[in-house]
Amino acid sequence: MPIQVRERVRRHRRSEFDLRRTALGFALVAVLLCGAGLAFRTALESAERHPVVAGVSVAALVAAAVAVLRRRRSRRAAAEAASAALEAVYEAVDTALEEMPDPEPDPGPESVRSPEPAGWQDMDPYDFEEAVAALCRRDGCADAEVVGGAGDLGADVVATTPDGRRLVVQCKRYSSGNRVGSQELQRFGGTCYAVHEAGAAVVVTTSTFTEPALEYAEQCGIVCVDLDGLTAWSGAGAPPPWQAVHPVEG
Repeated sequence: MPIQVRERVRRHRRSEFDLRRTALGFALVAVLLCGAGLAFRTALESAERHPVVAGVSVAALVAAAVAVLRRRRSRRAAAEAASAALEAVYEAVDTALEEMPDPEPDPGPESVRSPEPAGWQDMDPYDFEEAVAALCRRDGCADAEVVGGAGDLGADVVATTPDGRRLVVQCKRYSSGNRVGSQELQRFGGTCYAVHEAGAAVVVTTSTFTEPALEYAEQCGIVCVDLDGLTAWSGAGAPPPWQAVHPVEG
């Protein structure tokens, strides 16, 4: 009988020892998982931009480790504590990642940058002239510049086309309901050739042209570019407007 009692005591001690070792092993695995998740996700993407969130994650990890060590006698309590700590870390990391702004694409050199089609009518007149000049430079008119202002006599942008002609552009930043009329085309037509000696004359608008204006422009060799044409030009879906005017042979 004494032998049986000793065997029971030994079995009980062995069972108790196995339970502790299992709980400790589970705790170590949980700590390793938390540390790996924190090191891989938080340190890689969030630590520099979100130091507060990273600090909260580290604090959660330490608190979870302490809780696991204190409760290592209970397998269920250790598992729940580790799971809760790991979930807290992942939640903090996911929140940090959601708050991170998306990287902005490189817009490229200013000389080839084109505004989005939806933004043409949102520009003020001066910005619109600068945007048209940028389109001219993009398509080969390296010396394109804005000259509009008081006394410009209808020339807002001047440049030299790749084939050597003098390009004169008038810019009309109008709302969609305000169409460019024939009187405006006539005023431009009276100065673009006689005063500015244009080899290619272009009127660009964020609106449209009236029929009389288009008729006058066709008679005088002026190229009219409305909002649709401007959108196609800026998106490289149409050739530069000065290509519609063939150079005059001497």
